[in-house]
This record gives sequence, structure tokens and C-alpha cells, in this order.
Amino acid sequence: MFLTTDRLLLRPWTGAEAAAVRAGDRRPDWAGDFPAHGDVVIAGLLAERPDWLTAFGHHLVVERATRLVVGSIGLFWPPEDGVVEIGYGIVPSRHGRRYAAEATVALTGFALTSPDVRSVSAQVERSNPASVRVLEAAGFTLVADEGEVLRFSRS
Repeated sequence: MFLTTDRLLLRPWTGAEAAAVRAGDRRPDWAGDFPAHGDVVIAGLLAERPDWLTAFGHHLVVERATRLVVGSIGLFWPPEDGVVEIGYGIVPSRHGRRYAAEATVALTGFALTSPDVRSVSAQVERSNPASVRVLEAAGFTLVADEGEVLRFSRS
């Protein structure tokens, strides 16, 4: 499943892309600073959870203007009691362009089309105000303040 926004294309990772990230290989269609640390973590998880290589799993964020992979976003599938968690990251060279919010809106909307999903959640460290702004821009609401961790939700 490919999701297209005004400036981005979200497409599922392939097993070969995840293997390349784990091996430290470079691909010509990756931004110079991709993968970031979070992408390496996800690539490792994809080896353990190949079911996340699906439409309702993890996606690469492709900048349509350049066709370069500039980040990743994903759903931690399957939902638990109707709730699925989302996580995202955009490489530093593309920060400030609101790509994370644009991708989050698209993948959240897609997740909510599943009959198994009634809401999408996210957790953010209080020390990451940029990520808080992403979630607010994507229509998420703060539902819990647990000190260092803030929990958001969108239905």
C-alpha cells in the first residue's frame, strides 16, 4: 500500500532495504543522512517482525520532489484493544519542513480505515518538543502526562 500526500510518498519497507540498513550499506535513493538511528532500530525489528513489512506496518518516507528516502514512519501492529501506536522520524536534513506531520496525518488516516483500529496513539518524551508539535499538527490530543513521557491519541 502506497500513500501519497502533497509532498511525500509513504511505501512499505522491503526486506532488502531493511537488510541494507542493518548491514550499513548505502543506497542511491536515500538522503545523505538516511538512515538515522531510529531507522536502524526499526530495520532490526523488521528482521524479527516480518509481518510489519505490510500496509499496516512500517513505511519509508520518500520526498516526491527528489525521490529520496528521508525517514520512516510506522504502526506497531497489531492493535491492542483497538489501539495501534505510531512512530516516526525524519532525517535532520529535512527537519523544519513539516514532513513528519504530513506523514503522520496520512498514516493515521489510513490506520483508522481498519475495522480493528478505533484510535492511534503515540508517546513522546517531554524533552522532545518538536515531536509534540508534530502530533498536535497531526490532530492528536494529549491524553496523559506521565512526567517525562506524554501520551497522545487520535480517533
